[in-house]
Amino acid sequence: MRVFITGGTGLIGSAVVAELLDHGHTVLALARSDASAKAADAAGAEPVRGGLADLDVLRAGAAQADGVIHLAFSNDFSSDEALAASVAEETAAQQALGAALEGSDRPLVTVSGTPWAPGRPSTETDPTSTDGPVGGRGRAVMAVLDLASRGVRSSAIRLPRTVHNNGDGGFAGLLTQIARQTGVAGYPGDGTQRWPAVHALDAAVLFRLALEQAPAGTAWHAVADEGDQVRDIAAVIGRRLGLPVQAVPAANFGPIGPIFAADQPATSTYTRQALGWEPKHPSLLADLENIQP
Repeated sequence: MRVFITGGTGLIGSAVVAELLDHGHTVLALARSDASAKAADAAGAEPVRGGLADLDVLRAGAAQADGVIHLAFSNDFSSDEALAASVAEETAAQQALGAALEGSDRPLVTVSGTPWAPGRPSTETDPTSTDGPVGGRGRAVMAVLDLASRGVRSSAIRLPRTVHNNGDGGFAGLLTQIARQTGVAGYPGDGTQRWPAVHALDAAVLFRLALEQAPAGTAWHAVADEGDQVRDIAAVIGRRLGLPVQAVPAANFGPIGPIFAADQPATSTYTRQALGWEPKHPSLLADLENIQP
């Protein structure tokens, strides 16, 4: 396939591009800067200059592709307003991509988060959350899946709280950044809340499988580790950085503090059975040993 991808030079996207190329696909990669364009070209993809706000560029990229993978997000969690603006930008981008594919039966693979289920790990059948700080992203993903009724083979890869590679990435990566800034490897609450995780290279395989195989309107879980306790994650971070490990207020983590404090394990049993996906790379706690002091 000729695949148009957004976010193709990020931690996850670069792994997805390599996975696609390794399996015979060609890649058009959205690139919002000269540096991103050079990175995409070096990886073997064809750069398409533009950002998520350039809707005409997105529509043109999707129109000339056999399938689309959407990964880009500004990840500005500095304030409620910045987060809302990021969600609005992504929502408009996904609407543009979907409109370009309507009636074509071509695949559109988007990204979501694993949902919360009361008292148990969530599964692929649990609904996407449309409430809370990032509820707008959930509503946008549901709209993408609804494109199945309009001739788009849409699917969503639900990523866990941490997608990691070489000790960096995801919520664990944010904990590491905050620890470096504050001098404390902190965690909200009592730290017993669990975060699922997956290695970026394993997640990349699932994006490819969904592009190639996933039926329209389906959601899949890219979960390798069902749920590590956050205090265990912080303990590795603190040991690697030589910093104290302790509980801190959830407010210290800004607008996503409530998410940081939530217990949200998830499973991927159905995904593994239906798509033949099997994670093979290091677990989160093992990968965090790569953090450099």
